[in-house]
Amino acid sequence: MKRIFFLISLVVASFLKTYEGKCQAQMADAGWHPIRNADPREWSEFPEVAAQRNLVVHFSSAPNDSEHTLSIRQYDVKMNWTVTLNGRTLGTLVPDEKDLLCYLKIPPGVLQTENTLEIACTDAVPNDIMAGHITVDPRPLNQVLSEAHISIEVVDAETGKPLPSRITVTNAEGILQTVSGSTADRLAIRPGYVYTGSGEAFIGLPAGTYNLYAGRGFEYGIDSAQVVVKAGDYSTRRFSIRREVATKGWVASDTHIHTFTWSRHGDASVADRVLTIAGEGLELPIMTDHNLNIDLVPFAVDENVRQYFTPVTGDEVTTAVGHFNVFPFEKEEAAIDHRAKTWKALSEVMGETAKEKAIILNHARDIHNGFRPFDPKIHLAVAGMRLDGWEVPANAMEVINSGSQQTDQMQLTRDWFGMLNHGNILTPAGSSDSHDVSRFIVGQARTYIRCNDDDVAKLDVREAVKNFRDGNVLVSFGLLAAIEVNGSYGPGELAPATDQLAVSVKVSGPSWARAEKVTLYANGAKIREEAISDAGAAGLKWEGNWKLTLPAHDVFLVAVAEGPGRGMPYWPIARPYQPASPAWNPKIFGISGAVWVDGDRNGKTNPAVEYARALVRQSKGDLPALVQGLSGYDEAVATQVAAELYKEGVDLRGAAMAKALRKASPETREGFAVVMREAVVGTR
Repeated sequence: MKRIFFLISLVVASFLKTYEGKCQAQMADAGWHPIRNADPREWSEFPEVAAQRNLVVHFSSAPNDSEHTLSIRQYDVKMNWTVTLNGRTLGTLVPDEKDLLCYLKIPPGVLQTENTLEIACTDAVPNDIMAGHITVDPRPLNQVLSEAHISIEVVDAETGKPLPSRITVTNAEGILQTVSGSTADRLAIRPGYVYTGSGEAFIGLPAGTYNLYAGRGFEYGIDSAQVVVKAGDYSTRRFSIRREVATKGWVASDTHIHTFTWSRHGDASVADRVLTIAGEGLELPIMTDHNLNIDLVPFAVDENVRQYFTPVTGDEVTTAVGHFNVFPFEKEEAAIDHRAKTWKALSEVMGETAKEKAIILNHARDIHNGFRPFDPKIHLAVAGMRLDGWEVPANAMEVINSGSQQTDQMQLTRDWFGMLNHGNILTPAGSSDSHDVSRFIVGQARTYIRCNDDDVAKLDVREAVKNFRDGNVLVSFGLLAAIEVNGSYGPGELAPATDQLAVSVKVSGPSWARAEKVTLYANGAKIREEAISDAGAAGLKWEGNWKLTLPAHDVFLVAVAEGPGRGMPYWPIARPYQPASPAWNPKIFGISGAVWVDGDRNGKTNPAVEYARALVRQSKGDLPALVQGLSGYDEAVATQVAAELYKEGVDLRGAAMAKALRKASPETREGFAVVMREAVVGTR
């Protein structure tokens, strides 16, 4: 196929040299315009008052008797923005929030001497966009995008062998550039991105200056080059990328993956999907199309990428009361009935089969079908307590979903802390929820599961699922935070108590990611924090040890690493799906699983709620005695006590409670204060 394209490129080069200078693109509009389809303002970087609801551009040109090409620079396009020229619909802007160049065909006879171009959106959901730098090229689209050609090879720096990878292409201004290519070459192509399953790609693009980046997901470094191509050029580029993050004994999993083929939204066909999975270095991808059990194996074989991962069949059980990813399924197993109207009914439907499966509560802060699992009106998040008595039918929850983020990126992690303290021992999961090739990158947020990874094509799925259910995981969104207690105990394990605990944490990431700080939490409360000076280290970025003296009751420890999330065209972070604020400051994270410490030395894991309920029972309604009994317990136990009293109808702001709290420890007072603050929010 590459030879064929090479011959074609020679013919095109000859044609272009003949007509060089005679077919110049015309600038129809040089402006860069903010547009808002509906109020209120979506993002703070846009003007507070909408300048215009649509964009109308008038320009002169010669009529066209052949196909021409329209190019538009666009930014932050989320909704359906239609482009019309002289009343003729040409198509839509690319539904992608990134800064990119969109190309549309202008059919013969559409252009007139005087022209009116309009970009408009009729959707009611507010969407701030930028659009402009509009040009009309007198050539057909395939010719515009095939003015020059580049043959690309991406190889493993250690072995020299070609690797599945993602190639990012921007112009000299850093704007994502649309390219041409053939899917017959095992490529998945979208504006600015090319996934190759073979490590090779032959692409066409307009003459100009471009930045090319080659990478393979979180574990690999980036190799880059700037290229200048003229009309008719045929050039070659070889990129060498290296695995920079050590993950031996851990497999990279995305537990939330879709296709357009079955879920019917997004743009990733099943062929695209297997190429993107291989290109992002995922080893245990979980297919979770809505209410369907899909086997990815035959499609991975067809695209010759099966050797790079072990596919797992899962199902996003999409109900009226939340979405739950369930896996694994055997080929003959039927999908779970998704018509349940309560969590109890869903648990009954899943029945005994659920005991051997992973069940993840997805995007618990998002509203779907009018239902939000962690709605403040029914869920006291700081205590992990449902006020309606529902019990979550899951053994895991997403703490970061890179395709459906929260404005406060740590919100779901804090929600998880609350659930753990309330006795819901859930495994934290990172996932992409990707339905797309590049709008939301598959595996950008991912879960590392402890598992033998000697052969990623033959992973032991049962071992991986068991370890996932047991909490033996690390969550990555650009960084990795590994934690160990007393030299032996990691996430999902119970460490025996000692007079002084030794806690070690390692923060890792590729050279293109930066780490700024690492924080240690005990029962969800920050107890240590260190700044990280990261000058672009590849692999281990920080390592530290803390000596801790903890309360004489059980606690869980979690390490979280953070870093800046802007300025990476090869790893763009999507904006929040349902924003709570027009401000957005993206970060990257590494979140460890929870290590439990057996502070009371009874050989069992006892969450904070168990101590709280025992204290409430023992106090028999005597508030001063209850508060006195909290002496020696941490803030999490006090929070659980306050939540129990609140649920029972005790007035936490009343005189009796205020009097009892006067002599309380700072931890107890803060535990009650956070419940009172959140209870007020929930009643608004």
